[in-house]
Amino acid sequence: MSELVEIVDSLENKISKLLHKVELLKQTNTKLDEELMALKKQYITTSNLISEWEEKYNALKMANSMLGSNTNKTEAKLKINTLIRELDYCITQLAE
Repeated sequence: MSELVEIVDSLENKISKLLHKVELLKQTNTKLDEELMALKKQYITTSNLISEWEEKYNALKMANSMLGSNTNKTEAKLKINTLIRELDYCITQLAE
């Protein structure tokens, strides 16, 4: 009978340890989820910032080429042509 009590005590001890490990893993998982969300927010913020700087760079490049720089003249001409086509399309849509 004492062997049975020892086995039950051993099982209770092991179950207690497992439950403790499960709780620790849940806490770790929660911390990792929070860290992941923070990193996702940081990634989105950084991506938006990069996009803004790329737009500013492209605008600066375009302004520079329009001021007479020879480096991006063809790109500027293409952009102007695209804008003119868009304007023509808008005017056509308004005329209908």
